[in-house]
Amino acid sequence: MSPKLTVVEHPVLADRLSVMRDRSTTHGNFRQALFEAAAIMAVEVARDLPVKEVEIDTPLETTTGLRLRDEVAVVPVLRAGLGMVEGFLRLVPDARVGHVGIYRDEQEHVPIDYYERLPPRLPTARVYVLDPMLATGGSAVHALEKLKQGGAKQLELVCLVAAPQGVEAVQAAHPDVRIWTAAIDRELDENAYIRPGLGDAGDRVFGTA
Repeated sequence: MSPKLTVVEHPVLADRLSVMRDRSTTHGNFRQALFEAAAIMAVEVARDLPVKEVEIDTPLETTTGLRLRDEVAVVPVLRAGLGMVEGFLRLVPDARVGHVGIYRDEQEHVPIDYYERLPPRLPTARVYVLDPMLATGGSAVHALEKLKQGGAKQLELVCLVAAPQGVEAVQAAHPDVRIWTAAIDRELDENAYIRPGLGDAGDRVFGTA
């Protein structure tokens, strides 16, 4: 496995992913499971965040502690990526949040932009791009390119379910970007949906299907 690809193994994460895969899961339960899965992923991806020593005045004395050194930004790929934001903000509440709106042309399976709002100070921030599904990789590759154009230098892609084709596409286009996922599924079907997958994450999290 590539050093730039990490499959997170955690029993609770696996349980939440199974809830999300189940076609009988309601949109409310899907949304909750996505939030909980994202929170677990946030803990894992944040393990190597750099820290700095700071002096702290406790109620009793002065001591030395650690604080995060760099700014953190999370950038969901709209729509489905929005369901992962709260899980990350529970861990890093001061993180800045940007948005990249991309939809997939269902005929050509190519990404199309419709919205972009990026936070300031991207060049010095650790930037996590959030998208539950990494299928063809087109949207992820496009979003990462937009962020690099915006000045981001420390980029990581966080998803929950990935297809081998999507992983390969991101690694080919952005070999410097680390990919985090909870599972690598079997394949893409003729409609570019991940199999076995979990369906359309955006529709399921927002109850629009």
